[in-house]
Amino acid sequence: MTHDKNYDTITQSYLTLDKQLYWKGNIMIIKEKQDLTYLKWSHIRNSSGTAGTFLKSQSSLNGKKIYYKLSNYDPAKGVIGHECINEIIVARLLSLLKVEHLHYDLIHARIEVNGKACQTYICASSDFKQKGESKIALDDFYTANTNAQESPYAFCQRMGWQNYIDTMLALDFIILNRDRHGANIEILRNGRAHTLRIAPLFDHGLSLLCSCHTDEEALSFDILEDKKCNNFIGSYSCYENLKLIDNKKGIFSAGLRKDDRDFLFRDMDTVLSPAFMDRIWQMIFERYQIYENL
Repeated sequence: MTHDKNYDTITQSYLTLDKQLYWKGNIMIIKEKQDLTYLKWSHIRNSSGTAGTFLKSQSSLNGKKIYYKLSNYDPAKGVIGHECINEIIVARLLSLLKVEHLHYDLIHARIEVNGKACQTYICASSDFKQKGESKIALDDFYTANTNAQESPYAFCQRMGWQNYIDTMLALDFIILNRDRHGANIEILRNGRAHTLRIAPLFDHGLSLLCSCHTDEEALSFDILEDKKCNNFIGSYSCYENLKLIDNKKGIFSAGLRKDDRDFLFRDMDTVLSPAFMDRIWQMIFERYQIYENL
């Protein structure tokens, strides 16, 4: 098995990183097509209920795992979504806001799914667990460590995670995250060291304009609508969930400015259409302003 040179550069860089928490947005976008047809993809059903399938894969080099995600995939039509691109945009947004998050890179790749070849963009990340840690979904951890009278939000307050959860709720409002179910928030435990921590923010593919597949749909999308979202903490309303936050002004240590648009979409001129970029930026900035003015 051989790897393309650019892909090897990504893989080797992962091996030198102690953790994937980035503040400066040094995300790599590789536009030169890479041959990743050797990857084996497993099917993860779309929990939002829309048509299609989300596929994941992984590889290992010198014991370091690298995880890959594919956008929404239809067996007949191929890749029909752009969730991987959303991951990059949101990761950059979190870097601007100085919020810890999982680092993703975007790779233009040739892949093979069930014997059918296609080319698309996939995102790659490395394991955020430290040596000796195991992970458990927040909903499972909550069920095992609370009673029916304590809400998930109150439970996280008691565990010392309120600032993390408040930041997550604010972010999910800004990007209209439709899929913050209990497994998209993870708890990392080290039984030997007796440590417990909450994982960096991750998995933001089902956000922004994820339901739009054409420029026309993007331009007509209501970017301020309070759509029903799959939230483990709070309600189905991202607007209502903002009311849970006590100190909205203390969430982000950095703000969002109009000139940050260029940073969010750097090197995406051939990845995403101008209409999508314009509409996504309008959505992020206007919803951020609503949050700031509450």
